[in-house]
Amino acid sequence: MNCRRYGWVITIAALMSGCTAPKPPSVVTDDDPSVKIPAITAAVQKKDLGAAKQLVADLDSDDSAVRFYAIQGLSRLTGQTFEYNYYDDELARQPAVQRWQQWLTAQANK
Repeated sequence: MNCRRYGWVITIAALMSGCTAPKPPSVVTDDDPSVKIPAITAAVQKKDLGAAKQLVADLDSDDSAVRFYAIQGLSRLTGQTFEYNYYDDELARQPAVQRWQQWLTAQANK
């Protein structure tokens, strides 16, 4: 009797191990870097300039990896960096972030 009970437990455990939570949609606006970074990569591959607004916002992220992917994405989409360095501290990044914000405004006015 005990063997039969353990057999069911093992079978149920095996079936449940295949269950995973659904993947969230991959969007650049997601706060989770594990979602945001692949979304940035996908947007750049698609040459999606619509992602630029979020990428410019991400230049001020607390997460250096997000900043890195944001500037790499912007650079690949536009050919520009505006002398932005993802590894600079917040104060040192501000002039370049402002140049990116001006660029974004100019794009919206086209």
